[in-house]
Amino acid sequence: MGAMKIKPECISPCVRHCCLDEKDICLGCFRSLDEILKWHDASDEQKNEILIKASARKAAFKAARSNR
Repeated sequence: MGAMKIKPECISPCVRHCCLDEKDICLGCFRSLDEILKWHDASDEQKNEILIKASARKAAFKAARSNR
């Protein structure tokens, strides 16, 4: 996964639609609560990893919803 790059400037994915599920994943940006809290102090590399994980969670969420 390290080869994938989202954005070099690592802009926050927050869409101001915060709602945590039972696993503390935001259903707006798909970051975990821990990732949201760490975002401000994270390096660009760490932010990029968070974005990659959030993107994967979003894809899995959409796939699960389409299989209903």
